Amino acid sequence: MQQLMSNNIVDLTVENFQQIILEVSKEKIVLIDFWAEGYEPCKELSPMLEKIAGDYPETLLLARVDCEREQQVAAQFGIRNLPTVMVVKDAQPVDGFAGMQPEIEIRAMLGKYLPSPEDEFLAKAAELIAGGDYSGAFPMAKQAYEINPDNIDSKYLYIDCLIETGAVPAAKELLAAIKLVDQDQRYHTLQGKVELAEQAADTPEIRALQEQAEANPDDLQVKVDLAVALYQVQRFEEALELLYGVLLKDFGFGEAKKLILDIINALPDGDSLKSGYRRKVYSLMY
Repeated sequence: MQQLMSNNIVDLTVENFQQIILEVSKEKIVLIDFWAEGYEPCKELSPMLEKIAGDYPETLLLARVDCEREQQVAAQFGIRNLPTVMVVKDAQPVDGFAGMQPEIEIRAMLGKYLPSPEDEFLAKAAELIAGGDYSGAFPMAKQAYEINPDNIDSKYLYIDCLIETGAVPAAKELLAAIKLVDQDQRYHTLQGKVELAEQAADTPEIRALQEQAEANPDDLQVKVDLAVALYQVQRFEEALELLYGVLLKDFGFGEAKKLILDIINALPDGDSLKSGYRRKVYSLMY
């Protein structure tokens, strides 16, 4: 068996024992899987542990011990039954079990020592936002929110990203659903952001172009001009809808195709508008 199986799954041997147990366990949780060939429970348990390890690439190391080859390592931990699983933190065993356990119970045990799955995405999103990169933070914030919609920190961060990337209606809807008990200062700050965004998005120029578009529904250039004005105030969905309507009537009209592709490409990764309108436009192109 190879020494390195994946980024966070390794074979624990006499040679790397000190590095993993004494050093790595001070930086991340080490989950030790004591196993041996020919033991059916080991064959069932090991893939489950590998699956769990895959969910925590940055904070968990799965160290596998082949007890037939590494008898010295197994003896060091006093292993008597297989399979045995041990949790090591700061160079000390802190938890574990012998025999089979359901996946939900293993995850519950690890939950005492590992951060919530969404925490890593939250930390990355917050770091990008601190640097003013809301577009880069958007997919991280969205992922954190989708993993655990009940995490109020995830919800507020995602709403902030929605506002800053122009999805104000979606942000407003999520904000309205926040319970009174969770309405802290962040809630009021985001309410203010929504109001400012809505005020900035309703300009005299836009109102005039909307009136022209209503009076002359066949004037495609007015619709393109209105779409550009809407895009400039981050009303992306309305701009895309207008441009797509223009392309449906005349696919080669003016700058409509270039404009809609530019808007799509400018949207943050993970935005449903981006994937949805990209499919729509490509279906017209091909």
